[in-house]
Amino acid sequence: MSTEPLRCREPATSTLQVEDEHVRVTRWDFNPGAETGWHRHGWYYVVVPVHDGTLTLELPGGQTMVAELKAGVAYSRLAGTEHNVVNTGTAPLSFVETELKGLPG
Repeated sequence: MSTEPLRCREPATSTLQVEDEHVRVTRWDFNPGAETGWHRHGWYYVVVPVHDGTLTLELPGGQTMVAELKAGVAYSRLAGTEHNVVNTGTAPLSFVETELKGLPG
């Protein structure tokens, strides 16, 4: 039996672009209202937005955080980050996520 909560939102689409012993690169595409589902990052990662947009991060303990993304402006997060990512904007949103396998959490 799955431990993930019942989804009420459309799932975001992930497309694996590169994977080898050093990195995993995934493109994430979100329609308005789409979500990744709750997950924990096992490695340090870098995100490069393809489009401007607004994401809401649902965090442990019921907290939320809003992130305003700008196309081409990268940001990084440490391994161990836990969240559900939701496109709370009014337009489709995409980003490319690069996970660095040499920096586990």
